[in-house]
Amino acid sequence: MDLEDFRKYCLTKSNVSEGTPFGPDVLVFKVDGKVFALASLDDVPPQVNLKCDPERALDLRDRYEEVRPGYHMNKRHWNTIELSDRIPPAELREWIDHSYELVAARLTKERPRRPLVRSAPVEQKQTEEPPPRQIAKPAADRSRQSPTAKPARRPRGKRRASR
Repeated sequence: MDLEDFRKYCLTKSNVSEGTPFGPDVLVFKVDGKVFALASLDDVPPQVNLKCDPERALDLRDRYEEVRPGYHMNKRHWNTIELSDRIPPAELREWIDHSYELVAARLTKERPRRPLVRSAPVEQKQTEEPPPRQIAKPAADRSRQSPTAKPARRPRGKRRASR
């Protein structure tokens, strides 16, 4: 699988966007705003980062020389994969699916996923204004402080008048 095939496959997933938030040489794929894959555009051979279950990540690193701990990523949860002919395309697609599913599953726990097609905005009911914020009470009188309390420090930058 080459980099263009990788890109096309990532974009077949629902709610996926691509962008270059880290500069023009790193292509980032997100599902609902959360990263699930990165591709380095300058590396030869091309390299990609995919999220992975920690135990599976270790297994893949043992099985494939092209799979290493994630470069500039959490090495427990991310793998850097050198795209080569030694990794079957079907297996690489499975890894992309796994990365996508890990991130998408977290989205459903944290917040509902956005729909594929956005509907018209729903009108919100007018609600009463929240009560005004309480104003902080003034500091206690110094005479009431304990005798062991430290005196207030003078502001920095102001000098004492010379004697």
